[in-house]
Amino acid sequence: MEKKILCKFMKIDFANLQMQYQKYKDDIDDNIQAVLNKSNYIMGEEVKQLEAELSSFTGAKNAITCSNGTDALLLAMMALDIQPGDEVITSPFTFISTAETVASIKAKPVFVDIESDTFNIDANLIEAAITDKTKAIMPVSLFGQPADIDAIQNIAQKHNLKVIIDGAQSFGSTYNAKTDSNLGDISTTSFFPAKPLGCYGDGGAVFTNNDEYAEKIKMMRVHGQNKRYHHKYIGMGGRLDTIQAAILLAKLPHYKKELEARQKVAENYTTILSDSLKTPVIKPKRSSAWAQYTVRVDNRDDVQVKLKDSGIPTAVYYPISLHLQECFQYLNYKKNDFPISEQASKEVMSLPMNSFLTNDEINYICSHLKS
Repeated sequence: MEKKILCKFMKIDFANLQMQYQKYKDDIDDNIQAVLNKSNYIMGEEVKQLEAELSSFTGAKNAITCSNGTDALLLAMMALDIQPGDEVITSPFTFISTAETVASIKAKPVFVDIESDTFNIDANLIEAAITDKTKAIMPVSLFGQPADIDAIQNIAQKHNLKVIIDGAQSFGSTYNAKTDSNLGDISTTSFFPAKPLGCYGDGGAVFTNNDEYAEKIKMMRVHGQNKRYHHKYIGMGGRLDTIQAAILLAKLPHYKKELEARQKVAENYTTILSDSLKTPVIKPKRSSAWAQYTVRVDNRDDVQVKLKDSGIPTAVYYPISLHLQECFQYLNYKKNDFPISEQASKEVMSLPMNSFLTNDEINYICSHLKS
């Protein structure tokens, strides 16, 4: 229940990675020490063990770890043989790696505006963006919630397109009771430290039920090798370090409880704030991993300063839509091409979100936000 009287000053931690480490310290330290003792730092046995456990957790037949979430997207497109000049439809309201990876292989990112309530790509607008060069649709499960996958999959099947899920923020979320990692032709995620499930450096994974794609990705992450110094494909150095796999192995058994705790934090925020702010909307048949709890506010800069002065950190994901970024000028998009995305960029603000936020901290944050 919200407390009307403002509490004494509190210093809020946005992600509280230190508290998480202290809670799982013994397991994490033991796993790291085991890797050090064996000194097998590249593709050690912990990598294979993690991949098996990720497959079990997600329900995806194949889980292939890699160096980070960006490389996961690259590996997915390389496995699908996306070529220079091909087009990939995606959202302009996301982290740059979604479109950056498309551009880096000389394919063309084609943007479609977002839904105003979920911030995910608007499936109703996708078909109008399809051309004879379109090869894939890449929906982003923004802030932790999957997009309208049924509609997107129907469009993809109608036009013979592939679907790549950018699940960098959504590991463990669900759509129709299936995990986000078990959707589309290929799904990806990131284990960046601040993600819902994070390691202590960079890390990522690719998921697919297609064995052919999986074998190709496994080779491509090690420079296209099918055996040592025999290179079947042009690939990359995209492996997950063994130490990072060991850290994730220590965290993964606790992850379902952490997701439940994140859900409770989100519910508490919404109960207190929904009468005065635009709070997140989770659509039917979906659950969120709550990578972020993102509200809309007017006078965002002033609000952020006020909260910072009260010891409350906030973040803005994302202040500039991708179609207006300097690096994408060559695509010839202009202001007002994607008005919903542009408006969101002016208003969104993410509040502290982690599984260790207490009710007192949530009340403190909300009281200052509403005051």
